[in-house]
Amino acid sequence: MQLKYNRQSSFGSSLIKILVKLLLVIIIFILSLFLIEKINFPSPNKNYDIDVSNDIKKL
Repeated sequence: MQLKYNRQSSFGSSLIKILVKLLLVIIIFILSLFLIEKINFPSPNKNYDIDVSNDIKKL
């Protein structure tokens, strides 16, 4: 019978793995914000003036 040898990773190496993953997520988030800013989304050109004073008087 062969015994399994499960060596647990040290706290420092697991912490480094978490920090690397967190850093990658932050970099991806910043890059996505930068790319979204580059896209020109259409915006309305006309300002709408809605008169609601008549509706308020009826209440």
